[in-house]
Amino acid sequence: MVMEHYYSEKPRSEIEEHVFRYEIKGVELEFISVSGVFAFRQKIDKASRLLIENYRPSKAGNFFLDMGCGIGPISLYIKARYPHLQVTAVDINERAVFYTDKNARLNNLSIEVLKSDLYSQLGGRLFGDILSNPPIAAGKALNTRLIYEAKNHLLKNGALWLVAYHNKGGETLKRIMHEAFGNVEDIEKKGGIRVYRSVNQNLEVPEKSSK
Repeated sequence: MVMEHYYSEKPRSEIEEHVFRYEIKGVELEFISVSGVFAFRQKIDKASRLLIENYRPSKAGNFFLDMGCGIGPISLYIKARYPHLQVTAVDINERAVFYTDKNARLNNLSIEVLKSDLYSQLGGRLFGDILSNPPIAAGKALNTRLIYEAKNHLLKNGALWLVAYHNKGGETLKRIMHEAFGNVEDIEKKGGIRVYRSVNQNLEVPEKSSK
């Protein structure tokens, strides 16, 4: 058996697909999940669902970024609920990128999908909101980059939204968000999961914490 992580760039596991339909707040979409990508054989994971349910677009702009898109549930539900948003989905996992694009076409939703190591392929592009169900298992260093570099890709008063189990890495994410942005808010709490939001107040980006 090939051992790999869902955040591997080039999954080598044999492709196995699972088709399902799922409804969130009256929006039902169809998905093809695939081996080698987050939450295979599940429906939409509880953390992503909580993030989707509680997201409200900021007034900073209509450009939306889904960081670490997996098979695309965050991007696609947000596009379906807020069609005026210009949605970009990125993932380092090339299989995730392929299936997010496939699922977008399956649901007749128009979004941009890019293969990118965090923000590396986004240049100087700015967004009103960045959402992520971050890969806690990938380690603190990667998630610290995800948070600190988000500030360079947010419009003034744009927001970074993260979701995690508070006692399984979320508490650390919240602390880093406060260090990077100078503010962080618990938007929702449910079953040990929390949705966190930091707003870009256009302050100077501080140096990364060495703690």
